[in-house]
Amino acid sequence: MSAALAFAEPKYVRTPSAWLNPMGQHGSISSPHYLASQAGLSTLRKGGNAIDAAIAAASTLSVVYPHMAALGGDNFWLIYNTRTGELRGLNASGRAGQKATIAFYAKKDFRRIPPRGYYAANTVPGCVSGWGEAYQYSKDVLRTKLLWKDLFADAIRYAETGFPVSASLARWLRINTNTANQELNNLQQFPGFRQTFLRSDGSPYDVGETLRQPHLFSTLQTLAEQGPEEFYLGEIARKIVVDLEAHDGMLSLSDFARHQADWVRPISAPYRDGISFNLPPNSQGIASLSILNILNQFDPAEFPEGSAPYYRLIIEATKEAFYDRDRYLTDPAFQSVPVEEILSCEHGRAQAARIRSGGVDTLPDPKPLDPNGDTIWLGVVDQAGNAVSLIQSIYHDFGSGIIPPETGVLLQNRGCFFSLESEHVNRLEPGKRTFHTLSAAMFFKRGKPFLIYGTMGGEGQPQTQAAIVTRIIDHQLSPQDAIEGPRWLYGRTWGTVTNNVKLESRIPQGVADALRRWQHSVEIVEPYAHIMGHAGAILIDQETQIQYSASDPRSDGLAASY
Repeated sequence: MSAALAFAEPKYVRTPSAWLNPMGQHGSISSPHYLASQAGLSTLRKGGNAIDAAIAAASTLSVVYPHMAALGGDNFWLIYNTRTGELRGLNASGRAGQKATIAFYAKKDFRRIPPRGYYAANTVPGCVSGWGEAYQYSKDVLRTKLLWKDLFADAIRYAETGFPVSASLARWLRINTNTANQELNNLQQFPGFRQTFLRSDGSPYDVGETLRQPHLFSTLQTLAEQGPEEFYLGEIARKIVVDLEAHDGMLSLSDFARHQADWVRPISAPYRDGISFNLPPNSQGIASLSILNILNQFDPAEFPEGSAPYYRLIIEATKEAFYDRDRYLTDPAFQSVPVEEILSCEHGRAQAARIRSGGVDTLPDPKPLDPNGDTIWLGVVDQAGNAVSLIQSIYHDFGSGIIPPETGVLLQNRGCFFSLESEHVNRLEPGKRTFHTLSAAMFFKRGKPFLIYGTMGGEGQPQTQAAIVTRIIDHQLSPQDAIEGPRWLYGRTWGTVTNNVKLESRIPQGVADALRRWQHSVEIVEPYAHIMGHAGAILIDQETQIQYSASDPRSDGLAASY
């Protein structure tokens, strides 16, 4: 009989039993909202596979977690087929409309793309196309017996009858009705947002109050009955475009009709006795792998988990990875990205040598990094061993704030990440996909998935992915302990103009003092801080086939196995 995995003693969990993680052998899911996790688990129990469960959970999140995921957003997938041993990537990010040009914004005297409103909604929503392509694979290759419409039952029910507003949703509703920052948080100025997410008197819902979305209910019903094409070729697309065109928007019916999600080859980097996989450009998955490629040049004994050297090393590796990312990352259909060179062992060794010598500061100062990126990550493993790592987003909380009438579809503002500088690598061009913070990950051992993991959090995604991998692979923490552990974030927040290092207050003062001696600007933030992202993971013991799932206490999530 094979022995079960032996994790290190718990360090960070808040209850004596939580470190064990929910365990099962027939299926597991982790998502940032308990209702979505239940929808996915229910789908697994009905005989659905990992893809089916991921769509059920993601569609539910589009209803109950609308500040971070919506039909009007994008998604990226990693999908593992246990029968063939194949890992596939799916890029369902949207492209800029044909009217979306630098000249368009210049005529309106914009020096950057506005973060909210109709001028922010300049890329086609790719989310539904991702669900559609993934379901087709589920149907044709994995031979699911579930129908497309079966996967939307929970989402439709919660949109029609309502659901209790969670703590995270209530918090972000309060923030976005605060007019202190007119540009970012004054979303009640948009009629669709106001009518959908606020009470009749214009005030935000509180925790536990029931929120219903009748227009989204109708849209989901239509989508479930007619299929994903309806979103791009049918009445849903027409309603969205009519509203955009009435407000000088940049997306046309032709833009919607020509959109498609693309199957892509995952990229990878070796780490210790395994291989980490992620999404290729235009995803920033390259940055996550680059950090691991650098850390792989160091012995784990050089940076004990939780020590000052641990935090310093990953922060310096992050700086190196972000330097390359910001220099090269864009839509590879428009400009080549040297992925193999960036992830080569030679490049990783050179970066590690610079860190050892203290020469990281010789790099040009990185641009101010925005840790924003309101996103969901979810992972699923089914009984057969098929696995999904899925990340879905509308970029900022509530995206553009625009909800076209009678649709309930909240449109993303991902396109505001484009640059209006003509020489910038990520400059705005029609039909182009922007540099995307979304990245989903899997870690393989012996040619099979060992860890399915990911997080929301924009600039924080590569950093938190590194924390999860190093804590589990190098220091034998359980998945839940790895996620609950205190985290850090190198970047900035709104209202600041320089990067600093944010440490959760649970990190010892001695670590903060040491980082300051190493010339880091350190800011202490609250424990379990939202800006650290909402992570999740599922670990598969390859000897016993027991699945250990974990979710983040910073979210409203649930990890469940059976």
